[in-house]
Amino acid sequence: MVFFLQVPRDGRTGHVNQSYVRTSGDFDYCINAKDERGSYPTKPTISTIYPAKAPKEEEEKEEEGEERQQWSRSIEFLLSCISMSVGLGNVWRFPTTAFQNGGGAFLIPYLIVLIFIGRPLYFLELSIGQFSSFGCVKVWRMVPAVKGVGYGQVIASWSVVTYYCSLMALTVFYFIMSFNKVLPWSVCDDAWAEDNCVDASSTNVTYINNSQSSSEQYYYNYVLRIKDDISDGVGLPDWRLTLCLLFSWVVLFLTLAWGVKSSGKVAYFTALFPYVVLVTLLIRGVTLPGATDGMLYFVRFDAGKLLDPNVWYAAVTQSFFSLTVGFGALINFSSYNKFSHNVYRDAWIISLTDTFTSLLAGFTIFAILGNLAHQLDTNIEDVVRGGGGLAFVSYPDALAKFTWAPQLFAVLFFLMLFTLGVGSAAGLTGCAVGIISDRFPTINKIYITLGITVLGFLCGLVYTTPGGQWILDLVDFFGGGFIVYVLAIVEIAAVSYIYGFQRMFRDLRFMLGFDVDVFTKICWVVITPLALLAIFIYSLAVFRLPTYDGNAYPQSAYICGWILTSVAVGVVPICFAHTFSRTPGDTLLQVSHVDVKY
Repeated sequence: MVFFLQVPRDGRTGHVNQSYVRTSGDFDYCINAKDERGSYPTKPTISTIYPAKAPKEEEEKEEEGEERQQWSRSIEFLLSCISMSVGLGNVWRFPTTAFQNGGGAFLIPYLIVLIFIGRPLYFLELSIGQFSSFGCVKVWRMVPAVKGVGYGQVIASWSVVTYYCSLMALTVFYFIMSFNKVLPWSVCDDAWAEDNCVDASSTNVTYINNSQSSSEQYYYNYVLRIKDDISDGVGLPDWRLTLCLLFSWVVLFLTLAWGVKSSGKVAYFTALFPYVVLVTLLIRGVTLPGATDGMLYFVRFDAGKLLDPNVWYAAVTQSFFSLTVGFGALINFSSYNKFSHNVYRDAWIISLTDTFTSLLAGFTIFAILGNLAHQLDTNIEDVVRGGGGLAFVSYPDALAKFTWAPQLFAVLFFLMLFTLGVGSAAGLTGCAVGIISDRFPTINKIYITLGITVLGFLCGLVYTTPGGQWILDLVDFFGGGFIVYVLAIVEIAAVSYIYGFQRMFRDLRFMLGFDVDVFTKICWVVITPLALLAIFIYSLAVFRLPTYDGNAYPQSAYICGWILTSVAVGVVPICFAHTFSRTPGDTLLQVSHVDVKY
């Protein structure tokens, strides 16, 4: 017995949106018949079988809009996915995460998680998006009762992209400042420096307990003008960061305004340029004194960490969010693919590329930090910071000590960070643009994109205030944290157990022209759902309310955070109840057991 919460299809239509069949006999032929070489036909001949649109659900009848766009070239889709998955987290999150969780030993759980959870989920989202040609909400016509997952993913992706663009604004600010004759963070300035400030450009200096580098005080005192407490409010937006934020959203608008026709072209730059910079910085870094010690410290093997569940949890978190699975953006991207595109191959390529980029960034960053530790005659762990501290304190600190063209390397580094941000932010923002375009196909996508980017800019103003970094961490925890695990669990369970894994495998056989490997099938049906459930239970067991730099938030901030989480997760049962109330049947079993006609 297979359970469905689905509206019946009539016998003339294909499956979901585009299955290139017109009758059930045609569909059965395509998925069961083998040619003389024993392979499945990728799609039937146009003379006998024609594409058929899926029926519209009664409650979602729309006017006919323009024909859905497709990627101009397959390589543009691949580069766009790489650009979205390879982001700021690969440069400033992975190196410190690996460093703190066993160095080289961290790569073992990271690769295991990538193979058993990250890559299967990545392939799943690419598959359902391409098969349906719909975004992350309409794709759930396959299981209407869980379409709340799509809305929850949009809320999560929107939460992330609003603060992501504020980080891009910081990179724009530093990029502009890098053109100064003297890097402004390399020396202490009376306008923002405190008595314990030490010039970052100096190599012959002894740090005492309360000493701070000029790059650190420049970041916190001059750039962020950060508040030590937000109980009395977050303050007003900083005009400099506001302009940088505006520039970031303008770039995103120009990237997305013409759909995949424009974003696909931008991907050539956003996907490839970071590798040019990383390799350039790595070549420069390995020539510096102490660089080898830094890279060896990065990959030191602490076998004892393999028994620490926190290390495995860190590996899951890094892989999960680095690949951007669970946010709906992948479904939206793949929905613009040609029906028979090989997303199975792409899932492997992108997953491995993401891992390679993380390692490349790790070696590059630690080569520079190794030189910084050498010049300061201190231990490497003393110069390593996580998150924004690595990008805007530790690395600028090291750049300030370059004796040859520090401005050039600063410009390249912050331009790379901005480029990485554009690729990821475009994918997440495109998710919101995609669902609105799906719902209102008659509205020009340029107007939808303009409205989304204006709203994103207005929401992002809060992050340009003196208390903005407090809000950033809060939104990251409640809006882009463990709720994504909940949505991913429902997503894979709905596909494998409600829609039915046998149907899913049959659809993929028809779409791709070959059977998916047994390993992927086992992951979808057993390993990945159970692993995600175990991770979610563990995250609840070790749950702690977030703090900023060890300081608790006001109670009102926690309340706002829980409201955000409740909306993102609560939309799932609300949509379930709505579908249940509108589907014929007197009992849950009758409503659930609806046969699907092809």
